[in-house]
Amino acid sequence: MSTLGTLSVVFDLDGTLVDSEPNYYEAGRRTLAEYGVPDFSWAEHERYVGISTRETLADWRERYGLSAPVEELLAVKDRHYLKLAGASTRVYPEMRAFVELLAAEGVPMAVASGSSPVAIGAILADTGLDAYLRTVVSADEVARGKPAPDIFLEAARRLGADPADCVVVEDAAPGAAAAHAAGMRCIAVPYVAAQADAPEFATAGLLLRGGQAEFTARAAHAWLTDSARRP
Repeated sequence: MSTLGTLSVVFDLDGTLVDSEPNYYEAGRRTLAEYGVPDFSWAEHERYVGISTRETLADWRERYGLSAPVEELLAVKDRHYLKLAGASTRVYPEMRAFVELLAAEGVPMAVASGSSPVAIGAILADTGLDAYLRTVVSADEVARGKPAPDIFLEAARRLGADPADCVVVEDAAPGAAAAHAAGMRCIAVPYVAAQADAPEFATAGLLLRGGQAEFTARAAHAWLTDSARRP
């Protein structure tokens, strides 16, 4: 058992562990352009932060009148994304330090992400995070994506952990809502600063309104230590 007792930590991936949103935006822009939708903006992309890739694409089909099936759109977007991600995906330094600190203490960890399994696997391998994060759940593997709790409950099941003993690290409002619905505590590190006042974030045990600029491994660990002492 770790020094944090029975606590397990479940990380979101995109925008939480790695700064992948710019690559996801560009992959989405290129995908839509291929299907005759020009000028997809960053502001339009922001509304999908925290929503699974599959659900995003289903919404695009309706919003932009696309006839291509979701599976085809997913393959195209993944192709663009993996090309971009392979060239540049940055792990937030304090998040890497946090993962390494938890790993050194033997804390069970998992990744629960709305991305496709192939995208998650590629990012973890390319960044070296796969050395620490071996339990992985994609939204493609559960019935409902965030804000439903399914993905976090499945991560807890694979870790053999009680949901009440799990702490989620999230950057998006749907993820914070999913953590709350799963009965898990949450460290919220908003990717979109303007969304820090979203009601979903109010349920977080630790809300860092300044996002990654405010997050430190040491402070997060101290909060976890305090959480482990509480019932």
